[in-house]
Amino acid sequence: MSDNKVNFTSLGCPRNLVDSEVMLGILLKAGYEVTESIEEADYLVVNTCGFLDSSRQESKQAISDLLECKKKSAKLIVTGCMVSKHRSEIEETFPGVHYLLGSGDVEGILKAVQSDAQGQQIGSAKSYLEAGEIPRVLSTPAHYAYLKIAEGCRKACAYCIIPKIKGPLRSKNTEQILKEFRSLIAQGVREVILIAQDLGDYGKDQGMPKGRLVELLKEILTIEGDYWLRLLYLYPDEIDDALIELMLQDKRLLPYLDMPIQHIDNEMLVAMKRTTSAEQIKSVITALREKIPDVHIRTSLIVGFPGETEEQFKKLIAFLKEFPLNHVGIFKYSKEEGTPAGKMDHQIPEEVKEKRQDKLAAVQQKVVSDLNKKMLGHKLEVVVENYHPETDLLLVGRYFGQCPEIDGHVILNDWQKVDQFGERYLVEITDVAGYDLIGRVIKRLGPSKKFKITL
Repeated sequence: MSDNKVNFTSLGCPRNLVDSEVMLGILLKAGYEVTESIEEADYLVVNTCGFLDSSRQESKQAISDLLECKKKSAKLIVTGCMVSKHRSEIEETFPGVHYLLGSGDVEGILKAVQSDAQGQQIGSAKSYLEAGEIPRVLSTPAHYAYLKIAEGCRKACAYCIIPKIKGPLRSKNTEQILKEFRSLIAQGVREVILIAQDLGDYGKDQGMPKGRLVELLKEILTIEGDYWLRLLYLYPDEIDDALIELMLQDKRLLPYLDMPIQHIDNEMLVAMKRTTSAEQIKSVITALREKIPDVHIRTSLIVGFPGETEEQFKKLIAFLKEFPLNHVGIFKYSKEEGTPAGKMDHQIPEEVKEKRQDKLAAVQQKVVSDLNKKMLGHKLEVVVENYHPETDLLLVGRYFGQCPEIDGHVILNDWQKVDQFGERYLVEITDVAGYDLIGRVIKRLGPSKKFKITL
């Protein structure tokens, strides 16, 4: 096949990345070839994010850049959340786009690429959930991968547009999840990251009011292998004793939780239509720390939600000092059309939101510095991933408390014993550097399985 080179740009969350990997698999199976070069590509696919205004701006910039850089004969296909929610804006702004593909129409990618004329396929499904023998090609490094177990959302947070973009909750059946998990392990993946808009709601769309996440995890953990299993996006009210006990029983289920809480003032939580109170949030964190002392908690906080007073904001500062968390994403409230919060009175000026974001970030930076200093002298199991982006004299890796792409790294300045990327090594932490740790490699852990690196 001539003129068959495809370039992919995947924006937004890991769930989008999984959809991109499915589209990539479909095209590779059909005989297309992947290229990292925009200029060489015959087809360019950009999987957009439409969650926030900043996300849409990034998506539009990516489309603009691709249209400017691509060769004249190349076709640009735009898919993802922004297509489903803001199709007319893309059509009006970028008439040079060849094909629009809805976020629920992932399997239409081959039709989009092969279409001679400009067109679109935007069905009623707002999100895509892989099922059956659909090919998927991993775009992540060989040692880790994401596994999407559900799409859509059944919650109704006042600031969030996701339910309108992605639709209602749809859980993947257990058999399909286990099949995909086994396939990833068979490919040599050593860390599987379970993702959904809300893992704790898994199964609730299938008549299970309490969900069945813990039961699913137990079934996954019956699969043999020396792997890490990581959970992303789990609300505080869904972290119970059964989950904690499972983490204690099986060390492959990492003591790492991405637990979005958004605020700690009860009036703000009610206004945001969150399902937990400040007291519940603090109780969950306390229970986790008491039962799993080395648990690492990631969260997200919103500053500048409509009506947020200075006193309410100060509660966030006090909270981070009293309950130091390992990783915190701090976001300025984004007024989104179609959300209840977008219609609320007392919208906060942008400059106030920016000041609050900066102030809270400074507090969290001190928290992280203090937590990292406590790691000095500890010996950790670290997966060594690659050379440092700034120099080949250093390597970078991650321990269980660092999720790919969103958390810090372990920087290795004494790594003579490393002969493979993607493998785990015992590392002694010797210093800290901002959000990163610095360490020296003591020895390799486990058998050699991965590709060689040049020493």
